[in-house]
Amino acid sequence: MIKEVCVENFTVVPEAIARGANRIELCDNLSVGGTTVSHGVLVKTIIYCKSKNVKVMTIIRPRGGNFIYNQEELDMMYEDIIHCKQLGGDGVVIGCLDENGWIDEIAMKLLLDAAKGMDITFHMAFDHIKSESQFRAIDWLAKHNVHRILTHGGPSHTSIEGNLNRLKEYVDYAGNRIIILPGGGITDQNSAFISSTLGVKEVHGTKIVGSFERV
Repeated sequence: MIKEVCVENFTVVPEAIARGANRIELCDNLSVGGTTVSHGVLVKTIIYCKSKNVKVMTIIRPRGGNFIYNQEELDMMYEDIIHCKQLGGDGVVIGCLDENGWIDEIAMKLLLDAAKGMDITFHMAFDHIKSESQFRAIDWLAKHNVHRILTHGGPSHTSIEGNLNRLKEYVDYAGNRIIILPGGGITDQNSAFISSTLGVKEVHGTKIVGSFERV
């Protein structure tokens, strides 16, 4: 089981790994859903995690709010991906939508080109895609070599347990084309139940290996 711990800054990374985290999603500003960390934080985290044989997935997001980005923001994200790749980061976590509740295909192709050769997760922007289009979105992302989709299976205010039926539909539909990574409300207390119910081998959360006082 891959336990991906979402961390804010480097502060809790050593403790998270000591507790059993075997992949890190590195963010800043979790209160707004996560934004890109500084150069210093990225360097320190990559070096430390490589010494522990733990992969680092870096969120590439210039601000909180929606997932509709202008050209200047896309330019920033493109450069941040290149920067992350040059520093030896394992992967990036990205997601761009248009005003119609669909994937911004042009923006995503730009970022995917920058991230070529890296591990790629489409983040919880997926949960903001119109529900009737989400299975088509799975098709699109799989076709464009995205490795996994991080999803809560419903609006963020809902419980993960209440979304298991929808998440199982995603898992079954995705098959072996793309990984469905459930997240949002998964902890060390319920991760085994959720992973076995869904038949997944990866789970995500800030409390996957327990709570941290500094998070």
